[in-house]
Amino acid sequence: MSHRVIEAVLGPIETRIIEDAPVPEDEPPPPPPKIETPPPFVPPPEVAIEVPMDAAPTTAIRQTTTQAPVAQPPPAPAPVAVARTAPKSDARRPLTQPEYPPSSRRAGETGTVVLEVYVLENGRAGDVRIKQSSGFPKLDEAAVREVKRSWRLVPGTENGKPTPMWGQFAVTFKLTD
Repeated sequence: MSHRVIEAVLGPIETRIIEDAPVPEDEPPPPPPKIETPPPFVPPPEVAIEVPMDAAPTTAIRQTTTQAPVAQPPPAPAPVAVARTAPKSDARRPLTQPEYPPSSRRAGETGTVVLEVYVLENGRAGDVRIKQSSGFPKLDEAAVREVKRSWRLVPGTENGKPTPMWGQFAVTFKLTD
């Protein structure tokens, strides 16, 4: 029954066969466009002009360049006064003396070690360098170890704000026995 409904609605179907389109024969591709080659570079001839030595010096331009001149940087601003204070020891927390190395004590070694200490904003030692040795490596090492381990300092300031900076401190080793 549905087959009859489709025939009544659509009606007869007509078909035709269309011939295939002709295939063009293989044609060669078009030739590439002709590009004019630039003439070869010929450097200008060198010309030497001799000027007699008796002539007065000239103010003519003697050298030319093909580079544009480099722009000069703007002038540096006037230096601003910076209120700077160096790191120092804290009176409320006196600096501790390093433990005297026993072998140095027995050998009677004494001296002063001058240390450069990089004091952080919190007062701790960030880095320690020996600026001037006591002459005895064990005393120098004991001083550096003590600074890194337990020293608390007042940090240096710039315009009133704590700023990490280097400070110089001396540690003296002397025998009191």
